[in-house]
Amino acid sequence: MMENDRLTGTADEKKRRLYFEQKRTLELFLERGAITKAQYDKSLGDLTVKMGMRDEPPCGSDAERKEK
Repeated sequence: MMENDRLTGTADEKKRRLYFEQKRTLELFLERGAITKAQYDKSLGDLTVKMGMRDEPPCGSDAERKEK
């Protein structure tokens, strides 16, 4: 993602992008063995609650378009 992409959009869009960037970081840590599945689950749950998010695809993603 380009830096300019992070700076554009509504506050909710920025929040969603940040959430999915953080989620991807947790996924990479899990894939590389830096954290356990239990740590991943706990961290993702905490992130989801703190950011008031549900675990859903980012705005404009292919998965979101298929749901409509």
